[in-house]
Amino acid sequence: MNFQKIRLGAGLYFVATPIGTARDITLRALDVLASADMIAAEDTRSLRKLMEIHGVPLAGRRIQAYHDHSGVGARNRIMDALEQGMSVAYASEAGMPLIADPGYDLGRQAAEEGHLVTCAPGPSAAMMALTLAGLPTDAFFFAGFLPNSSGARKTKIEALREIPGTLIFYESPKRLAACLSDLSHVLGENRKAAICRELTKKFEEVRRATLGDLTAEYTGKSVKGEIVLLVDRGHSQSVNESEVDEALAKALETHSVRDAADLVSKMYDVPRRPIYQKALKLGKERNG
Repeated sequence: MNFQKIRLGAGLYFVATPIGTARDITLRALDVLASADMIAAEDTRSLRKLMEIHGVPLAGRRIQAYHDHSGVGARNRIMDALEQGMSVAYASEAGMPLIADPGYDLGRQAAEEGHLVTCAPGPSAAMMALTLAGLPTDAFFFAGFLPNSSGARKTKIEALREIPGTLIFYESPKRLAACLSDLSHVLGENRKAAICRELTKKFEEVRRATLGDLTAEYTGKSVKGEIVLLVDRGHSQSVNESEVDEALAKALETHSVRDAADLVSKMYDVPRRPIYQKALKLGKERNG
């Protein structure tokens, strides 16, 4: 692969790295890695290997580790280099820096202190998955990783329920089935979704179906690899309010306020929160 040793001005250069296939790196990214006075990386071993693949010499430079557990010390070393007028290249382990990866505090501090902050853009698992999913691309929301526990996960999903765009998540293969189940429970089993796995790699796979069907398919199934999970926006239908009120009143005859709200919100595919508030009011009126 050809690259050029170029003159870089002082500043912080975020560098996008491949999400799988090493040849997806850009020529500009190689130029920056070859030319920066200092190199920092989320994973020093993976960046060193990537540079070796493309013949980019370290030329006596040491790769500074900077990740979620590095602490202030590592960031200060990078900031000191910037203060000395050096060019610093920073690369995440895969994809665009800061997208569910470290680097935010570093970039913010560098900008606040008046240093140049720029980027050699490139691969992004979220954007590639959006291209392949077969879901609307005119508006989307990247939510990163959902919480580990089911309760916290459902609360987060509920908060995202009415966003008018395709939802994009990163997910662990070990939690995929549980996550699909919670998404189906909160958003409805008929919502369209897609699972994009091992993008750009040998076993790249895209599965498109409803949340209900995907939950059934992946429950009890062993899955490996990096996963991007996408869910279609909600498609609200016009609902007659008097019908909802009537159904809620009937449900309250045999169900608790919580269960009645769950039942009616799912029945009409409407947000649960306003239905629950209405059920509380009806319950108080009935009890005098």
